[in-house]
Amino acid sequence: MTDTQDSLDGLADDRALLDRTGTAERVAEILRSRVAEGYFPPGTQLSEKAISERLGVSRNTLREAFRLLTHERLLEHALNRGVFVRRLSVDDLHDIYRVRRLVECATLRGLGAPPYDLADLKDAVALGERAAKEERWRELGTANIRFHERLVALGGSPRTDELMRRILAELRLAFHVMADPRRFHEPYLPRNGEILQALVAGDAPHAERLLGRYLDDSRSQVADAYERQIA
Repeated sequence: MTDTQDSLDGLADDRALLDRTGTAERVAEILRSRVAEGYFPPGTQLSEKAISERLGVSRNTLREAFRLLTHERLLEHALNRGVFVRRLSVDDLHDIYRVRRLVECATLRGLGAPPYDLADLKDAVALGERAAKEERWRELGTANIRFHERLVALGGSPRTDELMRRILAELRLAFHVMADPRRFHEPYLPRNGEILQALVAGDAPHAERLLGRYLDDSRSQVADAYERQIA
């Protein structure tokens, strides 16, 4: 069985998340999550027939979900060929990290006086630690992404939360250029912990400085991998 077949079969588990009149927005949310978790790598063709059958939705509903995700730059439609998960360019990558810096660092800058509600952030760190201990490197990447989602959630803005979910789903497409997921993701786990501890101590400015260096290092690593791939 191919990886793509495994990913399609996994959608059947998500069918229960839809009601009988499953909306395109909900279907898009499921597919967005699957992309963000690395189940559909860049270049994967998404079968309209297979996905609609596994989710139990009409093709019209699925086409609308594809349209929404194309607008979000996660998918692309190739004329007479079908719908594919996008391959990001180096320019896309730099723009994603520019947005991350604007949003994530601004969230920490605007936190105000401590204490902060860090339960969800602690859960994300613990999830990453478990994944690393069990050597589940793709899931560690997902845990790292969840850490940043929950960091932004500290700002209490549903609109910013939605933006970050979309940006981080798109970012996951870039991570597929990393040849060794463990070597890429594992070193950021203790750095997540350092940011968390700075926030536990009530030092949001220090957490922001740590985050800024973190994002710069991550961007450089992925950009270097892109350049080697192109070369």
